[in-house]
Amino acid sequence: MQLKKLELLAPARNTDIGIAAIDCGADAVYIAGPAFGARAAAGNPIDEIARLCRHAHLYGAKVHATVNTLLEDPELVQARQLVQDLYDAGVDVFIVQDLRLLEGPLPPVELHASTQTAIRTPERAQELESLGFSRLVLERQLTLDQIRAIRAAVSCELEFFIHGAICVGYSGECYLSQQLTGRSANRGVCAQACRSRYDLVDAEGRVLVRDQPLLSPRDLRLDGLLPDLVAAGISSFKIEGRLKNASYVKNVVRHYRGVIDAFLASHPDYAAASAGRLEGGFTPDPDRTFTRGWTTAFVDAGPDRRPRAKMRSEDAAKALGEPLGEILAVRGRVVEISGSKPLANGDGLSFVGKGDAVTGARVELAEGRRVTLRDKTGLTPGMRVYRNLDIRFERELEKNMPRRVLDVALDWHSRDGQTVVTASSQGVSVEQRFTDAAPLADKSDVALEGLRRQLGKHTGPFAFAIRSLEADPVRFYSAAFLNGIRRDLAEALQERLETRPRPDMAHTSRPGAAALNRSTLGIPAELLRSRYCIRWELGMCPRCRVKPGMTSVTPGPDPGSPLFLVNQKNRLRLHFDCAACEMVITPDC
Repeated sequence: MQLKKLELLAPARNTDIGIAAIDCGADAVYIAGPAFGARAAAGNPIDEIARLCRHAHLYGAKVHATVNTLLEDPELVQARQLVQDLYDAGVDVFIVQDLRLLEGPLPPVELHASTQTAIRTPERAQELESLGFSRLVLERQLTLDQIRAIRAAVSCELEFFIHGAICVGYSGECYLSQQLTGRSANRGVCAQACRSRYDLVDAEGRVLVRDQPLLSPRDLRLDGLLPDLVAAGISSFKIEGRLKNASYVKNVVRHYRGVIDAFLASHPDYAAASAGRLEGGFTPDPDRTFTRGWTTAFVDAGPDRRPRAKMRSEDAAKALGEPLGEILAVRGRVVEISGSKPLANGDGLSFVGKGDAVTGARVELAEGRRVTLRDKTGLTPGMRVYRNLDIRFERELEKNMPRRVLDVALDWHSRDGQTVVTASSQGVSVEQRFTDAAPLADKSDVALEGLRRQLGKHTGPFAFAIRSLEADPVRFYSAAFLNGIRRDLAEALQERLETRPRPDMAHTSRPGAAALNRSTLGIPAELLRSRYCIRWELGMCPRCRVKPGMTSVTPGPDPGSPLFLVNQKNRLRLHFDCAACEMVITPDC
């Protein structure tokens, strides 16, 4: 029986972070080359991509290159050359947004349709599969039922974001940044206008909500829903964060490696998409690195299409950190904080006061629940306290990395003075042959035990173990001699694994593919469409006036009354497509 593979896909701002992700258990990483990645600030030179590919391939892991921006006409030639250079560097997958790339020749590796290609219906999934994509990266604002419907419509692999930031608008079809700042999300330079603070104003100019990040969603966290996503047809689980630092990537990857491994342990018909097992290292905790608070978004939404999870990051669009408690007292620069979590010198704290105003400070001296701050301006008892930098955890992530180990089977066959030693891992084998002039052993059992012990050790990433041993006659070998054999085999095996050939996937040019592009370089009348709805988040939805967990609701405006988002000179109009349970934003003109 062929096992079904599950992939944990991690972000890599640069090669060192990508290597850290692999070392913490990622089955694949996605990274940008020097241009045309959807995060312009996260580009990397080709030689660095090649270094990452060698390390990933050692473990049978893959490197996905993001070529997922819309292209200007003169850039097509440059983009095709970049794709070839990335292929030559060892890349296994290209993640594509602009479908014009499919109209010409492409290297023979996997093609994945970016989430920027707007994949949220079975019909759209079928269109993209027909172009030759072997995987579709689905829209984040889907329910399990919608994922199941797409799974039933196509045969290619499906990928879904399982952790990290959520775009408030449908991916690939948000023009808010471009409208307000001139920076296009489809060109990799999104200004994240959704994280700005806005007033919510009605048609009469009354301010209903003042100075809040009304379009800023919390971060996605679906570790508790992984079995449901597998059952719905997802085989690749993607962590968002190509602008995140190494601490975030290490912590989150190690956490989800454990979640997936626990699933695999109870489902023998599934297997990890890469090789190696983790030994030792830090204990992960997603609450202790970057988070705007967690949501399951719409994945587990009910049949009435009402999301069960709250999405809006109410206090701030930035990461507040893990909740600690509240300020009990302020005496000079000394602040006393409730709660039981230990604090340390150098911790970063966030304080949320009236009007959800957020201030921050670093701890100069921690003494139990009392901390001395350099500046306590504006801090008062009752303010909520969060830790957005856990200095001890950061040091643990840096100094206590897990070890990713590859098991190697050794076969020793020695007869009539000729010896062959074979080392095998992941279907790749290397061998050493030599004429055996070692002295005969006085005690065969002792000599064989010494041979097993010396050859069955760790060398680099490899854990060697004797699988078969045939020795006639039995000879005695020095520890130095056997260690040298093991080191030579490890070096040869590592080289073979890092440079093993990729499977060829021939691609047919698809004339007319550009006609299926959903995104545009211009700005359409509809700046943003989303299942995220401000009226629902504020308890003002005419179809669902009371949200789960709410004890009271402030009456909202009449459903037919226009609402506006105002930010300095910018004014945006909100529309509510209640039949589709979607919110639309347009310019107010």
